[in-house]
Amino acid sequence: MSNFKNQSPWGSPPGGGGNGGFRRGPTPPDIDEIVKKIQNTINRFTGGGSGGTKPIILGLIIIAILWTLSGLYRVLPDEQGVVLRFGKFVNTTQPGLNYHFPYPIETVLTPKVTKVNRIDIGFRSERDSGFTSGGVADVPEESLMLTGDENIVNIDFSVFWVIKNAGNFLFKIQDPQGTVKAAAETAMREVIARSNIQPILTEGRSLIETDTQEIIQQILDEYNSGIQITQVQTQKADPPDQVIDAFRDVQAARADMERSKNEAEAYANDVIPRARGEAAKILQAAEAYKKEVVAKAEGEASRFLSIYSEYAKAKEVTQERMFLETMEKVLADINKIIIDKNSGSGVVPYLPLQELKTGTN
Repeated sequence: MSNFKNQSPWGSPPGGGGNGGFRRGPTPPDIDEIVKKIQNTINRFTGGGSGGTKPIILGLIIIAILWTLSGLYRVLPDEQGVVLRFGKFVNTTQPGLNYHFPYPIETVLTPKVTKVNRIDIGFRSERDSGFTSGGVADVPEESLMLTGDENIVNIDFSVFWVIKNAGNFLFKIQDPQGTVKAAAETAMREVIARSNIQPILTEGRSLIETDTQEIIQQILDEYNSGIQITQVQTQKADPPDQVIDAFRDVQAARADMERSKNEAEAYANDVIPRARGEAAKILQAAEAYKKEVVAKAEGEASRFLSIYSEYAKAKEVTQERMFLETMEKVLADINKIIIDKNSGSGVVPYLPLQELKTGTN
């Protein structure tokens, strides 16, 4: 009976806490017991007692493994790994799973190398200036350039670039944006300085963009910048605002001149071939007439020579034949009757049938 009084209904000794010495709910775990169990587990794993140094060695081994594994890193497809050894650039790594000596021996930077960056020269969009209206502000100190024929042109253009070598990009140049902008402005001024204003404003823009891109790339390669220029795009190429109206009048006059020139060339292309055809026709007719006359003369000469040859062989016969042929030609169209006087007496020598026939009609 006394034992029952000295124990609580839940098996706990009295006086264990508030609520009149009784505790509600399950008994909380014994922290000392838990720590003891963990130590026993480590001791069984290391084979030693609770007072040895092997748990410390095990902890150090685990820490060393984790430290070694911390050197694994992943480079995404649009990135390039840059390995630094005690802060000094060592090499670059390609996308995929890579390894470096753990911190603090080596660290890795992974900049985006496929992102296309853009720099505007000669103008600034209001979105870049913090406005939302979408307008464009001109920057004359960047856009006004002197041409090779001593004119001034107001040209705005954009440069697009990506990272080619992440190591050089991070450590060879201090201000990538400023470097690309300065190189682009220098290259464009060089190209404009050796070009005339007319092709700059009309059909020569593509060539200017190509030449400018090549010069920018040469400058950046000399700096080992690790930057690749992908495109130079001309946004605007106009005369200065102060003379643009007069220049447009000049352009309109030049357009009229070109139109008149084209019309004249079209008329010439129509008339000249026709005249050449007529000239060729006349020349061919003259050539044919020449050949005809020459051939006829050669035939007459050949006939004369043949007749002369026969005449030389038999003069009397030839003379008689020639006389008869000549008389035949002469008398062919003459209405005459020739009667032989020896035709005989008593015979009517001539009957004028032709006259009688004519009179009858």
